[in-house]
Amino acid sequence: MREQVSENGSKDLWRSIVLAARPKTLPAAIVPVWLGSLLAWKLSGEFDRENVYLAIATLMGAVWIQIATNFFNDAIDADKGADTEARLGPTRVTASGLLSRRAVYGLAAVSLGTAVCCGAYLFWHCGWPIVLIGIPALYFCYGYTGGPIPLAYCGLGELFVILWFGLIAVLGTVFVHLGEWRIEALLLGSQVGLLSTVLISVNNLRDVEEDTGNAKRTLAVKLGVTAARWIITLEVILAYLLGIFWLRIESLGGSGEAGMGDLMFYPLPASVLGGVILYGVWKLPPSERYNRLLAVGGMQLLLYGVLFTVACF
Repeated sequence: MREQVSENGSKDLWRSIVLAARPKTLPAAIVPVWLGSLLAWKLSGEFDRENVYLAIATLMGAVWIQIATNFFNDAIDADKGADTEARLGPTRVTASGLLSRRAVYGLAAVSLGTAVCCGAYLFWHCGWPIVLIGIPALYFCYGYTGGPIPLAYCGLGELFVILWFGLIAVLGTVFVHLGEWRIEALLLGSQVGLLSTVLISVNNLRDVEEDTGNAKRTLAVKLGVTAARWIITLEVILAYLLGIFWLRIESLGGSGEAGMGDLMFYPLPASVLGGVILYGVWKLPPSERYNRLLAVGGMQLLLYGVLFTVACF
């Protein structure tokens, strides 16, 4: 009987850890690294064993940074009272008492340590630019919701996602493989960053009422529901409109290789899911029903990644 109770307790513990890690958010970390590696291969025409190791280290570093951010977010939001019983989104383990505050902070520290190990391998191969990218990334794991200027509480969450889960993630991944900064990576990073930002924008619009009462000054709180809907609309439309520049990449100083236009056209079917999101946010009031729109947003990002992959081949 005691063994059964112990086994059930262990299962509950692991379920709580996985819940706090938020695996559904991981595509935002995986997709930019995957696509950046593919773009590097398309630009160079080479991808040897060393590139594989570099890709794995970059991917694991990004994933563990994302997981650490999620752990910190869970604990800090509970400390600040931002997660309450009125929460419309998934259960948060610290606020609900499933895990202690100390345990969640400990998990965040372990995740950061793992990310640092991955970064050390990248530093060994690529030098100081990895440090310039890595140190701010490690800080913002905590600084997204904690510290003197928590980005999520100051209306800077969307900007943070565009920069770190789009531009810097893709630019950095291409640099790891090619040793140079490429304008093609800047373009791809902008598109991926905008699609990733749709997720946080929908999340903030869903939580606008709760955040207003908890002094969490997201863009949706600062600008209002209508403006938040327009921001999501702009993010979706601009992500696909920027694809036009794949047709003009040569004039922008890129490689001008044949087949670059495919990188615009192949991912376009993913815009159908973007249309579903826009229909939902304009038709529905902010509510728990937005959780379905978040799922569609994750599917949009993944489908874009799959179709971009097909275009590269």
